[in-house]
Amino acid sequence: MRGTAYYCTVEELQKRGRDNIPEQFRSNTHLIYSSPATLAFNSPGAEGFGVKRAGLAIPDSIMLIVAPGCCGRNTSMISSMPQYEDRFFYLTMDETDIVTGRHLKKVPKAVQEICDSLAKKPSVVMICITCVDALLGTDMERICRKSEEKTGLPVRPCYMYALTREGRKPPMVHVRQSLYSLLEQKKKKGNVVNLLGFFSPLMDDCELYGMLEKAGVKTVHEISRCKDYEEYQTMAEANFNLVLHPEARFAAEDFHEKLKIPFIELRRLYQIDKITKQYQALGKVLGLPFEDHEAETAALDSVKCLKSAKPDAVFAIGECMNGDPFELALALVKYGFRVAEIYGTLTAENFVYLKNLSELSPQTKVFSNMEPTMLYYDPEESGVTITIGKDACYYHPDVKNVMWNEEVQPYGYAGVRHLCERLLEV
Repeated sequence: MRGTAYYCTVEELQKRGRDNIPEQFRSNTHLIYSSPATLAFNSPGAEGFGVKRAGLAIPDSIMLIVAPGCCGRNTSMISSMPQYEDRFFYLTMDETDIVTGRHLKKVPKAVQEICDSLAKKPSVVMICITCVDALLGTDMERICRKSEEKTGLPVRPCYMYALTREGRKPPMVHVRQSLYSLLEQKKKKGNVVNLLGFFSPLMDDCELYGMLEKAGVKTVHEISRCKDYEEYQTMAEANFNLVLHPEARFAAEDFHEKLKIPFIELRRLYQIDKITKQYQALGKVLGLPFEDHEAETAALDSVKCLKSAKPDAVFAIGECMNGDPFELALALVKYGFRVAEIYGTLTAENFVYLKNLSELSPQTKVFSNMEPTMLYYDPEESGVTITIGKDACYYHPDVKNVMWNEEVQPYGYAGVRHLCERLLEV
């Protein structure tokens, strides 16, 4: 007999509360269903910026991947991309290495051989290790120090540990810390700001750039826009950091502790009223008016245009896209659309949005992408007419979709406007 995919309504989840999230939404309590919908972020060879690509965000850096062949081969697609040619290197572990740990003695020598073979010395060597070394309990910091002694170059660890994904410091949090750990103390400049959080830049027409300029900021640094290692080092001159993604929070704390650079955390939002309030709050902290009425009006107009063109649109929203699916669902419901389904990893933080969603759209269904019963998901009863996110597209192959997972990052009013334009296009 065919089963059914497990889900909870928004109302049911809100009643249970953040301390009573069902086991089906906690991936460490059951088998993982690696559907095509989840492979994009569940696989070691993740699309977009997984640990390996993220680890090469520093200009002129290279990476040594220390792994069994099965893990290393997941990088083959990335290393074939033109911008990563000659930046990935491999030290393959055999069975004896896995049992005895003898590969660890080979790492410093391998790093030296790679650096000696290159026409231009790298700025930094990132050593990427896998779950094997997590289970062995490898002291990677020590291995990196040994490698630095051999080469005279900075060497940093990069952990591709799926085992720690549910922990306090998942791989994508740690890699952000590694990326900024090379910055050295510099004299601060009052007109320099760093944007932390993403491995690719914000969209060029994002209003945040112009608002910072009006506030007297002359230089906005993003690691993805740094042309060389010298420019990367100038990030240490910043007067303050803006954290645009929660996974960069630990890195920002390191900045504060080591380089005495304070930070302010902002969220990526699609609710226009909340974007405005967030900018106003930032303005109060800076003691400056922080607003862009023209960009706000353009975002509001784009929502009206979408609503006028497709008043009866019924959405399904996935998590394989540039946004929080629960926040985006709330934004669309506020704009007068119906959101039938959400596919997302539920955490305590999401309950900020679930509270309002339960009042405005209590019967919206929430599914977990990695829950095994998603094998039985049936789109026939949903009534969905348009989807956002790669995973939502997989579940509804016959309806219109906006992937919304490009590398250039949407943010603020510009993000809302571009999303509405893309939805209109399809």
